[in-house]
Amino acid sequence: MKNIKIPCLALLLVGCAGAPEVRREKTPNIIFILADDLGYGELGCYGQKKILTPRLDKMAAEGLRFTNAYSGNAVCAPSRCSLMTGLHQGHAHVRDNRTYGVEGQTPLPASTVTIARLLQSAGYATGAMGKWGLGGPGTEGDPNRQGFDLFYGFNCQGHAHNHYPFYLWKNDQRVALPGNDGTWKGRQYSHDLFEKEALDFIQAHQSRPFFLYVPFTVPHVALQVPPDSMEPYKDWEETPYWGDKGYLPHPRPRAAHAGMISRMDRSVGRILDLVAKLGLDENTLVVFSSDNGSIDAAGGHDLAFFNGNGPLRGEKGQLYEGGIRVPFIARWPGRIKAGTSSEVPIAFWDVLPTLCDVAKIAKPQRLDGVSFEAALYGCPQPSREFLYWEFPSYGGQQAVRMGRWKGIRTGLDKGPQATQLYDLEADPAETKNVASSNPQVLARIEQIMSENHTRSELFPIKGLDGVGK
Repeated sequence: MKNIKIPCLALLLVGCAGAPEVRREKTPNIIFILADDLGYGELGCYGQKKILTPRLDKMAAEGLRFTNAYSGNAVCAPSRCSLMTGLHQGHAHVRDNRTYGVEGQTPLPASTVTIARLLQSAGYATGAMGKWGLGGPGTEGDPNRQGFDLFYGFNCQGHAHNHYPFYLWKNDQRVALPGNDGTWKGRQYSHDLFEKEALDFIQAHQSRPFFLYVPFTVPHVALQVPPDSMEPYKDWEETPYWGDKGYLPHPRPRAAHAGMISRMDRSVGRILDLVAKLGLDENTLVVFSSDNGSIDAAGGHDLAFFNGNGPLRGEKGQLYEGGIRVPFIARWPGRIKAGTSSEVPIAFWDVLPTLCDVAKIAKPQRLDGVSFEAALYGCPQPSREFLYWEFPSYGGQQAVRMGRWKGIRTGLDKGPQATQLYDLEADPAETKNVASSNPQVLARIEQIMSENHTRSELFPIKGLDGVGK
């Protein structure tokens, strides 16, 4: 997809309907907070009825809530690759979760242009606290080699499956965590450590522009959280989870899942409170999202109890809406109008060009993403024809969002498959396949699928690449 350019700065200078006056004197700080496996319907401001998320709900009330925002893919590593690089999954280097070496996943190549590298080169202090998943320690994909001055957390996604780990990484050093014994509870909860490092980073860099990336590991299973965060949910009926569907067991799985989200909500509030206390509010863009949709059954999670993906079909691992449509909130007092929402379709590969525009730095030439800075301010957004995904796992999949239409292919590991077509305006739950009655729309979507897939030697798809023939 070509990057569509309009004179966005000119729009901001002359103003547009409903947009506040935008001042551009100071280089802004940027904080991007990412939840892990948080579904579209798991925040109060997106319709959740059981889980308490007061700070994120307040963040949405003070900023902008996107209702058609999409992750990079349906699982962790490829979704984060699109977020960091501005490339959709037909062009991205990492297109699936895959173990690489002793600890870590497929690394980003040394030549990768990440948003962290771009901001670091522009003079930003850059920090990441949480789960990386794009290259283990010492590889080319190590976060310190991809633009982050400071990294603290899990390099490896498999290591992150216990929130009470034996150790975490701080840059190239393993930091032992005494009191954690590998069971479902321990003394040092990794999420709390990420929060502390994030707050310390803001304090340390308050006098210069900074980019803080906080990819929290909650609410990804295993279900683990300190008891105080489960207290609001103590009266729920529970069936203990014994570990029969992967991950560690937990005696109160529903309360644990809700507690993980509420604890993350509290951390977001503490970050926002510190930004305000330091007088940085009006010069700091804060964004919150999730790397993919919520998951059912695995690790004891009860998707139906929480209605975690709202009215959407599917779950993590699937390119149906429930696997890739995610919460996306942006807050910037004085720049983003409070209490607003946007139906503009955006995806993770749009984040890099958007943050480049926010920071007033040049964008790379080869991008799939389109800046949505205009939409942040309530201004007219550059039009785009489509969003594109592909995913070699969970049967092999391919999907396109084109206006009101959603095309999806499944079962591609068995060979070529027919394309399903859904009208998301009339049928957001993707229940009625209308491919036969819309041949022209179907033909264009299939053309987009063909044009945007490039074969990956690391992540081939049989039905698209003829693997095994």
